Amino acid sequence: MAKRIEDLRSQRWFAPDNMRAFAHRQRTQQTGYKRSDFMNRPVIGIINTWSDISTCHTHLRERAQFVKEGIIRAGGYPLEMPAMSLGEVMVKPTTMMYRNFLAMETEELLRSHPIDGAILMGGCDKTTPGLLMGAISMNIPAIYIPAGASLNGNFKGEKIGTGTHTRKYWDEKRAGNLSDEDWLELEAKMTRSVGTCNTMGTASSLTSMAEVLGFCLPGSATIPAADSAHQRLCSLAGERITKMVFEDLTPKSLATKEAFENAIVTYVALGGSTNGIIHLIAMAGRAGIDLPMSLFDEWARKVPVIANLMPAGEYLMEDLFYAGGLPALLTRLKDFLHLDQDNVNGRTLGENLEGVEIYNEDVIRSLDNPVNDRGTIGVITGNLCPDGAVCKPSAASPHLLNHRGKALVFENHAQMNAQIDDPDLDVDENTVLVLKNAGPIGGPGMPEWGGLPIPKKLLQKGVRDMVRISDARMSGTHYGTCILHVAPESYVGGPLAFVQTGDWIALDVEKRTLNLEISDEEMAARKAAWAPPPPKFARGYGAMFSTHVTQANEGCDFDFLQGDAVIDEPEIF
Repeated sequence: MAKRIEDLRSQRWFAPDNMRAFAHRQRTQQTGYKRSDFMNRPVIGIINTWSDISTCHTHLRERAQFVKEGIIRAGGYPLEMPAMSLGEVMVKPTTMMYRNFLAMETEELLRSHPIDGAILMGGCDKTTPGLLMGAISMNIPAIYIPAGASLNGNFKGEKIGTGTHTRKYWDEKRAGNLSDEDWLELEAKMTRSVGTCNTMGTASSLTSMAEVLGFCLPGSATIPAADSAHQRLCSLAGERITKMVFEDLTPKSLATKEAFENAIVTYVALGGSTNGIIHLIAMAGRAGIDLPMSLFDEWARKVPVIANLMPAGEYLMEDLFYAGGLPALLTRLKDFLHLDQDNVNGRTLGENLEGVEIYNEDVIRSLDNPVNDRGTIGVITGNLCPDGAVCKPSAASPHLLNHRGKALVFENHAQMNAQIDDPDLDVDENTVLVLKNAGPIGGPGMPEWGGLPIPKKLLQKGVRDMVRISDARMSGTHYGTCILHVAPESYVGGPLAFVQTGDWIALDVEKRTLNLEISDEEMAARKAAWAPPPPKFARGYGAMFSTHVTQANEGCDFDFLQGDAVIDEPEIF
């Protein structure tokens, strides 16, 4: 049902003829606006994750001005409100510690102020799910504007992908095949512009999911950050959200079970980051939707990887943009998608795909010519991961997808770093590297430590991949035969805690199994002998995080934030 001005949230603050509303109007005019600039207009909150130290978002301060101009043109009143900026590279111990913090901040900023609709500005890995989780819980009309990927890197004539090539060249440097001079030159040439990682890492995986869920104007996810089209996108989003407020097109009306299925289909076709599975589960949970990990595995077996993008393929996000962008890729998937799902532009997904063309069929492959046949995601179970683990077959080594080897166990990340390059380390290419205490509570925050480094002595022999197991995450830009998100995590007494160096471990990705080859009796004995480690935090946000975060298979949301219960509007005194 269409809303009228008098129905809007902001009118509770500004419209009444009383002393409190007088104070609201008075203070707003204190900022230099005229009464007519904000009275009887929809108020649009711009949640901006701009920060000087978050290089993915440094352009968002300027872009917010284009959003404001669009809002004003459409008859709205813009209010920019900064929120925590989660720059993946700089934030320690990991941005995953603060995704839920951003979600809470987004929800409460919108609830506690006279906001009728929201523009959400972000892009780096955890900002997309954090902003959307908060918006879904608040449930007022909202449009998400992705920050955009950075431009293609180039090093000595080779196309360079952020993160993916960092790992590859670092291994070559450790192996003695890359000079210090080349390493320093690479440092200055890998990232050529503002914006998120230019591979199909976590950032672009999640912005693509946001678009398919209907939260972005069509084509938003694949516009490069430095392209002038990004400025136009911001302006158009400002215009659209102002109109959307009166349509009352809310996040929960977009975030349906069918929309999440569309997101999963797109995710597996893109060869998306393993992190996507955690964030989609968490976002769905805010809409009251159960999204089992098995659904991801089911679709990964049906839909091949057709986006020829690093780390699974050869190209970068700028190339996908020139090939027609995400809408062009979606045209390949029409038979798998719920085309009747709504978008923030007021049209359905199917309507938005009408007339869309593909301009490069090597970047966007056909279903019968996939990048590879190994699938984006594998959901693994077994006595080492009774609640599940994940791997990325499309970015793994085929010869390691069915493997049995002896475990080399690192009890924590510090021990691994101290020992991994020891020339006397008892390890060969068949060894299974195991990292414990890197999960949601043990990390803390489940850092991206899952791509364990290959021991230097093996790099020098030409080894570039091994089976690696942990309860950590892995950067979406990375690759390798890594088993991640083992649940329950070792820090809370999951079976991974009981693995010992020398144990035999069997992995079969095709059968989706991961097992520690010891008897049930031995497993029980080790569990009985295990003692819980002390808490990581005595106070503060870390203590709250450790107390309330759920495990990886549940989305790592806070238990008290899950669900779609409605919270009453704040009273105004």
